[in-house]
Amino acid sequence: MLIQPVVLSGGSGTRLWPLSREKYPKQLLPLIGEDSLLQATVRRVDGIAGLEVAAPLVVCNEEYRFVIAEQLRVMGKPGTVVLEPLGRNTAPALTIAAQAAIKNGADPVLLVMPADHVIVNTQAFQAVVRQGAALADAGAVVTFGITPDAPETGYGYIQSGEAFGADGAKRIARFVEKPNLATAQAYLDEGTYSWNSGLFMMRASVWLAALALCRPDIAAACQTAWAQGREDGEFVRVGKEAFSQCPSDSIDYAVMERIAAGQGAAAGLPVGVVIPLSAGWSDVGAWEALWNVLPKDPDGNVAQGDVLMQDSRNTLALSEGRLIACVGVDDLIVVETADAILVAHKNKTQDVKKIVDRLKQAGRSEGQTHRKVFRPWGWYDSVDSGERFQVKRIVVKPGAALSLQMHHHRAEHWIVVSGTAKVTVGDKTLLLSENESTYIPLGTTHRLENPGKLALEMIEVQSGSYLGEDDIVRFEDVYGR
Repeated sequence: MLIQPVVLSGGSGTRLWPLSREKYPKQLLPLIGEDSLLQATVRRVDGIAGLEVAAPLVVCNEEYRFVIAEQLRVMGKPGTVVLEPLGRNTAPALTIAAQAAIKNGADPVLLVMPADHVIVNTQAFQAVVRQGAALADAGAVVTFGITPDAPETGYGYIQSGEAFGADGAKRIARFVEKPNLATAQAYLDEGTYSWNSGLFMMRASVWLAALALCRPDIAAACQTAWAQGREDGEFVRVGKEAFSQCPSDSIDYAVMERIAAGQGAAAGLPVGVVIPLSAGWSDVGAWEALWNVLPKDPDGNVAQGDVLMQDSRNTLALSEGRLIACVGVDDLIVVETADAILVAHKNKTQDVKKIVDRLKQAGRSEGQTHRKVFRPWGWYDSVDSGERFQVKRIVVKPGAALSLQMHHHRAEHWIVVSGTAKVTVGDKTLLLSENESTYIPLGTTHRLENPGKLALEMIEVQSGSYLGEDDIVRFEDVYGR
């Protein structure tokens, strides 16, 4: 049996600001261990006994495509990256993934996983995947219900019905929305409810057939978008115009709730099955959730980076650079990044999103981008700026090249710190090595390349009347921007 991992990577994770931002969201970050959440999701299916697991299929926003491709490449799992021209929720995302999975006549069992969740116990996860694979192979649509340990109001719930086979699998009785505290406690006491994990298994053909019955409008729009699509190097693009016409809906609303309500009464719909999962799962939806899953010291503190704790308890402090010293504080979240610091009480972490909304309303960049910005060729860090000048640290990967470009409003000085730079300025090309520099006048076409085998690090000093990133005219770009 072939299992096709489908990783849905469309979320922005604004409640984990300032670490997670719109242009570089939480699934791309190594919040737990060395792997990013996306890499951990992909690695979670390695070595499942008795199952053949295909290379991952990732559905993501165009904004993240190069970072995701690089993270997969580093893992040795290049897979397939399908690009959404714009966000349309999880049902259309899964639909184009299913179309990608069957394009060569195959019909694998899809293992659908959000890219930004944490599962601590991989062995327990793989055990329920094996169980779910057998049911999905037989035509069921399978989801995994997280065994609740608290009356959580931030999750949707699944109610289990009658038993379906052995090993605890049950028919889905109904899906319910995020409840209030009293209702959540009632669900917990009743014992038939589990948290909705957002994990699913089904054959690709089963999903497409069920969607065509439940939401023919979504099915038709996605089919047209797929037919209009094309391969773009290591990426698969779908038709933008057709996909933009696709209604936005979740897997739960579009299909799962209708399966649960019908219980086979609606002709052609598959059976819906929920399997209990107890594996240290978390959607890491807020800083408190991250604190819950990370290892703690005897006082309940989590310290990452340059952090000192003194007489503090149940506090998470995360530093990306500067020293954080916590003295005599309890139940706090303290997160330091290069351009923003968050201090929040643990029971208010859901409100971090309100700060992000205010930043956007004020037109401030901190709500969307980090100071360190990743590009397909490497990254840059805006280390200083003032009136009419900006200083950037730039790192270019071996063999990579920036676009041939020009600027209307700024001139640039480039100083090589390490490595070798191949520089095009107008009709001239030159090689620069460590401690050498060059000047690019305003309005002059130029390109920076790394011809060497080591990373190129350089300092760029910009000067001019306007220094925004949109002051770029590209003439040639290997990345198709």
